[in-house]
Amino acid sequence: MLGPNGAGKSTLLKLLTGELTPASGSIELDGKPLAEWAPEELGRRRAVLPQESRLAFAFPVKEVVMMGRQPHGGETARDWEICAAALKRVEAEALAERLYTQLSGGEKQRVQLARVLAQVWEKSGEGNRYLMLDEPTAGLDLAHQHGALRAAGEWAKHGTVVLAVLHDLNLAMTYADDAWVLDEGRMVASGPVEEVLTPELIGRVFRVSAELLPQAGEARPWIVTRARG
Repeated sequence: MLGPNGAGKSTLLKLLTGELTPASGSIELDGKPLAEWAPEELGRRRAVLPQESRLAFAFPVKEVVMMGRQPHGGETARDWEICAAALKRVEAEALAERLYTQLSGGEKQRVQLARVLAQVWEKSGEGNRYLMLDEPTAGLDLAHQHGALRAAGEWAKHGTVVLAVLHDLNLAMTYADDAWVLDEGRMVASGPVEEVLTPELIGRVFRVSAELLPQAGEARPWIVTRARG
């Protein structure tokens, strides 16, 4: 999900996750109204990474990740194994015994990503798994930005529906299958990312000049933008 600041990306994500209630219509998950899902059942099927994860208590990192396993019962040997694997997947296994409140912003973001990955690590019952990420690369350095989206892509390849709010068009071009583009509260384009992110649309929505440059050895182009003179 892409769009300029104020386009409605986070608001739409909050509607889809049930944090906000729509003024009209309804939000359904697998054909069932979101409000009719039991919290525990929903938690086994869907994990949400908010734009800001506020946690003021000095929990060890491994216990923060374990919070993702609570809908599944939590704290069995298998749950701890999954938490350790999730931390390793986001290259944060060395943080397991650290106190969460002592981490940097980027470290906290990786721990929270491990938490939501642990929540949907294995399929639970019938139906899809969902991973909803609001700016998952915020606060991460370049290597960990790519690592986070590679991890999300792995889950997508194994049957998890992944919806991520992103600001970086090139990260979207590199990792997304499809793109939704929002502007002024409306969805103005949707479809395969390489078909949606055209210079014309980027220019119209983001108010910049844009061109697509081929990359050697890559199927998708690189997006170059500049301010309009």
